[in-house]
Amino acid sequence: MDLCRVPSQREQVSACVSVLERLLQALEPLYVIQNLREELQKGLCHAEDSVRILSIAQVGRIVEDPDAVTELLTSPELLRQIINCIGGEKIAVAKEAIKSLSRVAQTEAGLQVLFGSSLLSDLKNVMATSDVVRYRVYEVGTWGQGFVKFFGNLAVVDSPQQICERYPVFMEKVFEMAESQDPTMVGVAVDTLGVLGSNVEGKQVLQKTRSRFQSLLSRIGQQAKNAPTELRLRCLDAIAALLYLPPEQQTEDLLRMTESWFTSLSSQPLELFRSISTQPFPDLHCGALRVFTAIANQPWAQKLMLDSPGFVEYVVDRSVEPDKASKDAKYELVKALVNSKTIAEVFGNQYYLRLRAYLQEGPYYVKAVSTTAVEGAE
Repeated sequence: MDLCRVPSQREQVSACVSVLERLLQALEPLYVIQNLREELQKGLCHAEDSVRILSIAQVGRIVEDPDAVTELLTSPELLRQIINCIGGEKIAVAKEAIKSLSRVAQTEAGLQVLFGSSLLSDLKNVMATSDVVRYRVYEVGTWGQGFVKFFGNLAVVDSPQQICERYPVFMEKVFEMAESQDPTMVGVAVDTLGVLGSNVEGKQVLQKTRSRFQSLLSRIGQQAKNAPTELRLRCLDAIAALLYLPPEQQTEDLLRMTESWFTSLSSQPLELFRSISTQPFPDLHCGALRVFTAIANQPWAQKLMLDSPGFVEYVVDRSVEPDKASKDAKYELVKALVNSKTIAEVFGNQYYLRLRAYLQEGPYYVKAVSTTAVEGAE
């Protein structure tokens, strides 16, 4: 059943496709992916549109079968070929490819494969073909969680500003989900905001929404404090991504923006994260340390840390880190502080030297305890 050996005459190809379509429909999707994978790959690169459409439709069937889709996702080459079909000249082939890829984007496992591999780069390359093809790719995004995750990740590789301006419904959907009472929806929205705000262009897009985003930050701060543990962790990671600014991008405007975002999280945001960092849950402890690390190289944050009673002592206190993950997270915080150009000026020489000593000693340093015997103790 080698689809690439079907005669090129259109009538014969059409007849063969018709017969094959009926035969394949009688086969279980799991059987198709396990036994006809190579034939599907050849079909996807066939010269005849009808053969490619048939092959793409079979991938669509596979995606909808919970057993078969696992087989497909372990080897994404078929998905890569379908992505390439989206960029083809024939609109009928492109539409079928969009339909199949949309089904992939509706599953959690499918989204992980799309965004956790080189397939996202393939999508970006296909989008660069033309504006027409770019809009085809946007069509792959589906409503609900899949839609939001798809556009959020796509925005980072394409352009947050372009996507949000051309598709205002995307941002509206993210805010709507973040403001809902459903923890699942909130989690997806928070993840998406973290991805979107992980670069400066995305931060600026969020800043344009003004008071609505400020209000949302307050809600995220509350969730970081009171939500179930998993959602608290997702909030902490999103906050860290939103607040981080690389040194070379620390303009006055952007520093003012991150400071205003930080203060929107809570009436006393530094104390909020400090209280989370002292709780006996390693994941939350490390999540709070990651927030401190994200802002550690920004002068306004350094001043807040210095003005917070006991904060610097907490940073250099090794005894509060009970496990390896916590020690590593604390070390990253110290490293971010020491490597900042403004830290010596803000913290003063004494604290700066203590931090530098901590950095030089490494994350797992244990101070030697003197065991000198006292004469006559016996």
